[in-house]
Amino acid sequence: MASKPWGGRFGEKTDRRVEQFTESISFDRRLFEHDIRASIAHAEMLAHVGLITHDECQQIVRGLSDIRAEIEADRFEFVLEREDVHMHVEAALIDRLGDVGRKLHTARSRNDQVATDVKLWVRDGLDRIGARLIDLQRALVDAAERHREVILPGYTHLQRAQPVLAPHYFLAYVEKFARDRDRLTDTRRRLNVLPLGAAALAGTTLPIDREHVAKALGFEGVAANSMDVSSDRDFALESVFDLTMIAEHLSGWAEEWVLWSTQEFSFLALPDAICTGSSIMPQKKNPDVLELIRGRTARVIGALNTLLVLIKGLPLAYNRDLQEDKEPIFDAFDTVEACLELAAVVVAGATLRADRIAERLDEGFLDATTLMEYLIREGVPQRTAHEVIGHLVSLCEQKGCRRLVDLPDDEFTKAHPNLGPGVKSVLGVANAVKAFRSHGSTAPDQVEKQLAAWKARLLA
Repeated sequence: MASKPWGGRFGEKTDRRVEQFTESISFDRRLFEHDIRASIAHAEMLAHVGLITHDECQQIVRGLSDIRAEIEADRFEFVLEREDVHMHVEAALIDRLGDVGRKLHTARSRNDQVATDVKLWVRDGLDRIGARLIDLQRALVDAAERHREVILPGYTHLQRAQPVLAPHYFLAYVEKFARDRDRLTDTRRRLNVLPLGAAALAGTTLPIDREHVAKALGFEGVAANSMDVSSDRDFALESVFDLTMIAEHLSGWAEEWVLWSTQEFSFLALPDAICTGSSIMPQKKNPDVLELIRGRTARVIGALNTLLVLIKGLPLAYNRDLQEDKEPIFDAFDTVEACLELAAVVVAGATLRADRIAERLDEGFLDATTLMEYLIREGVPQRTAHEVIGHLVSLCEQKGCRRLVDLPDDEFTKAHPNLGPGVKSVLGVANAVKAFRSHGSTAPDQVEKQLAAWKARLLA
């Protein structure tokens, strides 16, 4: 039974069905780089405190480096009997070095080892996602610059509401993805605490130096409670929650652009390279990438739900249930990274159809709120002004006018004496946009300031 790392206690060979049921090497092999990196740092610490010799450390480091090269070259054999990536690496080292290889697992357990490996993997994943978010933000800023002069109808309840500058629209998503980046940064800071050295759950009686390992692996500190280390997957849930928020933002954007690319809206021209056709309808050009970005949000939400349920009610400290964390973690990161990569491509290649947008821009009385605020500036109470302009909109609909400005002048003064000739200065979408004043609004000067600020931030 000595072929198993825990075989000394058992008198029977492990049932093959149990090996198949409990293995994780089919999915955790992708942790090999992080497992080897952590093992090298651990071996160097063991030599630093005198638990192994300097020569033994060098042998271990060389052996681990060779194993890494074999895995990278796809020359390493993974077998069911060795359960997980940790035992594959360690067993391969023992095959090479004998007793020297057997010393590597001194003062650690697979419990703190896997927590360390997953933290290292997630930390790298957060950095990759952060870089993808920056790429997408830059694409959105570029799109804002390309469409500087375009005015869009802004929507609430999917009904036309007020006019907005196209750059203001694009920068709204830049802001959302900025919050996503902030969440990643905050999660990374909280994650960046070393688990290794907690051993199985109680620590170790051996004279290890955890700070030495933390420094080698780029952790900012060491975990303070060994029992917490064995059970903690907060960092995984928090990371996948961050990914879920990114996926939600992408899904809302994708839904919007699916609508905008329809004949009914005709706001958006998508490049052929990111669309597909129909096997039966030759005229079709389908926004499949956008639809799949929207659809794959479900997978990320599912991963978060899996992790939330997985840790519910687990007693301290380690439980084998935690083996089930890796597949949802990996899938959430893979899915969001792929979606972000394609989202940047879509944004870079798409074009607002300014002519088609302008054809219908006067529909929907987008300047009604601006006219109401004109009355407020004239000293009319907001509720009164709201009722007056609502009456004028209703009058337009009765008379078949598409625009408020098409009403005769006397209708304005009949509605309210303060609606004199000056109203023409705020009527029409272009005038309505120019009338905005508040910080963060779609006022042209505000939009220009925000665009310049984001260009500077994203170039930094």
